Amino acid sequence: MALGMNIGIDLGTASVLIYVRGKGIVLREPAVVAVNSRTGKVLAVGESASLMLGRTPGIVEAIRPLRDGVISDFKVTEVMLKAFINRVHSGFLARYFKPTIVVCVPSVITQVEQKAVEDACKHAGARDVYLIREPIAAAIGAGIDITQANGSMILDIGGGTTDIAVISLCQSVVDSSLKVAGDKFDEAIIKYVRRKHNVLIGEKTAEDLKINIGCAYPRDEELVMEVRGRNLITGMPATINVTSSEMLDALVEPVSQVFEAVHSVLERTPPELMADIAQRGIVMTGGGALLYGFDRMLSAKVGIDVIVAEDPISCVAIGTGLALNIMDKFNALSDRN
Repeated sequence: MALGMNIGIDLGTASVLIYVRGKGIVLREPAVVAVNSRTGKVLAVGESASLMLGRTPGIVEAIRPLRDGVISDFKVTEVMLKAFINRVHSGFLARYFKPTIVVCVPSVITQVEQKAVEDACKHAGARDVYLIREPIAAAIGAGIDITQANGSMILDIGGGTTDIAVISLCQSVVDSSLKVAGDKFDEAIIKYVRRKHNVLIGEKTAEDLKINIGCAYPRDEELVMEVRGRNLITGMPATINVTSSEMLDALVEPVSQVFEAVHSVLERTPPELMADIAQRGIVMTGGGALLYGFDRMLSAKVGIDVIVAEDPISCVAIGTGLALNIMDKFNALSDRN
C-alpha cells in the first residue's frame, strides 16, 4: 500500500460511512451540514448538524447536500467530505500524502453526476478517485464472491435510492436504480399521519415510527407508539397513538414500488443466472433492509429466499474499502480519473 491511506466512502443520502483499510469503519455520520444562511459560514457537520434539522432559527440552515443518491449541493458536499476525511486522515503524514478514495455511486448515474462525485472527492483532498456501483460494493461488503461465474442478486435500500443488481464475474448483468428508499418511506409516513390524523409530524418523528413500529408485512403482535406533532385544524400541539397496522398501510406504496423494480430485474435475468439466484437467494443490504417483514414480503411474492445481510447498513462502506483489494479483477466496474 502506498503511503497515505486507502479509504472507502459510502456517500449516502442519509449518512456517510468511511472505511479505512486495516481499521474498518472509522466514521459513521449523518449527511447534514449546518450553514449560516447570511454569511455562508459552516457551523456544524454530521451528527451535531443533524440535531439542528427542523429546529434552527431563520439564520441557520441545516442542509442535506445529497438528494436521491446524488449531489444536489456541490459546494456543501465538498465541505462535508473534507471535514469527514480530515477526521480520519490527519496528522503528519496527511500533510504530504493524499488518500486514495473508492466511493460508491448508484447503479444508474449520469456522466454529470459522476463527475460531481469525482470532483468533490478530489477537492476534498483525494489523490486518486475510483467509483464503484452501489450494488457491487454492497455485494462485496455482504461477503459475496463476485469474481465467480455465478449469479448473485443484491437489493440495496439506502436513504435516497434503491439499487438492484444481478452480478456475475464482477459485472452487473442486469440492474436497476429507483429513487424510492428510506426518505420516501419517511415521506409516506408523514403524508399518512397528516391525512389520517390531521397532525403534522417532522422527518425525525417519521423515521422513529418507521424504525420502531414500521413494517412491510403484518406483525404477529400489534405495536403502538405515541407521537407528538401539530394539529392542522387548531394549530396547537397534539399527541396521538399510531399503530403498526397503520404503518403497514402508510408504507404500501413505496414498498410496492421496490417490489415492482425487483420483479422487473428478475424478468430480465438470463435463465442460467435465474437458476443460481433461486438456489442462493436474494441478499438485502442497506438501512431499508431492516424494515420489519420486508424480506418475508418479498420472499412470499417472488418465491425465492430473501436473506438480510449481517450488519446491512455497513455493507456498502465495507465493500468500497475492500474493493481496492480486487481492483485488478474488476477495473471495468470502476471509472478512474
